Amino acid sequence: MLMKEATARLTQSELANIGAGEVAYIRKMDWNEVSRCFPEAPDIDPEVDLWALFGADGTPILLTDNRSSTFYRAAEDELKTVSLH
Repeated sequence: MLMKEATARLTQSELANIGAGEVAYIRKMDWNEVSRCFPEAPDIDPEVDLWALFGADGTPILLTDNRSSTFYRAAEDELKTVSLH
């Protein structure tokens, strides 16, 4: 099978907008990351497991201590969740 080399290049803006309004990702957060992504969040106990939902472009959507809540919110907003590795 022959494979063609991809020659198309995306600008940073185009890359950032892929999946906008359609795709989101969920990740576990450390308490010390919270203020950077969610500046309005109150002080949080470092022992609490935190989960965050982000838009495809990295826009913070939800911070919670309940992982299932992130999936429910994504479904409410009609966002498809993807895994990051």
